[in-house]
Amino acid sequence: MRVVIAEDSVLLREGIARLLEESGFEVVGQATDAEELLRKVRAHKPDVAIIDVRMPPTHTDEGLRAAHRIRAEHPGTAVLVLSQYVEEAYALELLSESSESTGYLLKDRIADVATFTDAVRRVAGGGSALDPEVVSLLLGRRRREDPLAVLTPGERTVLGLMAEGRSNAAMAGALVVSERAVEKHVTGIFSKLDLPPAPQDHRRVLAVLAFLRSP
Repeated sequence: MRVVIAEDSVLLREGIARLLEESGFEVVGQATDAEELLRKVRAHKPDVAIIDVRMPPTHTDEGLRAAHRIRAEHPGTAVLVLSQYVEEAYALELLSESSESTGYLLKDRIADVATFTDAVRRVAGGGSALDPEVVSLLLGRRRREDPLAVLTPGERTVLGLMAEGRSNAAMAGALVVSERAVEKHVTGIFSKLDLPPAPQDHRRVLAVLAFLRSP
């Protein structure tokens, strides 16, 4: 699996590269800013671009804007955005169009090698990887006309795990319930959010988008 890393901190960038290489990934390019990142993606066409949300010159949202360009211009490259702390607006902006082949993680997760590399593999495989702290923050948002108000607490929990990119088996393990129980919750979510089976739609993605848009 081929990866490009964009991070202006040389120590962190080299650390991520070494960690990934030791886990079987091929780091084909490293960048210190958004323009260099875009050049490396065009040249190497990696499976995944790992991007710091804040990069030179302004250290605001250069990485986020670069991620949007990569998704638009290079749909074969997944994007995994890293942030120093939870930035709700950035997370929502990144995931509002689609959660496929997209991830948003806190940099603290890098220290947990298994969690981090699993997230890289998930987004490369077309899935999503959303940091649990972001999921928790979004679950805490409320408004009077919440489209998720019809869901039970159990269904909300399952939908939150779904937003992290977990499979039914992984959710069952995390909740210490049977996979059949998880399937029942998933079916309930689809029914209550009015997501009938359709060949042109991916119901899990649509359910996650409903979750992300819910304050």
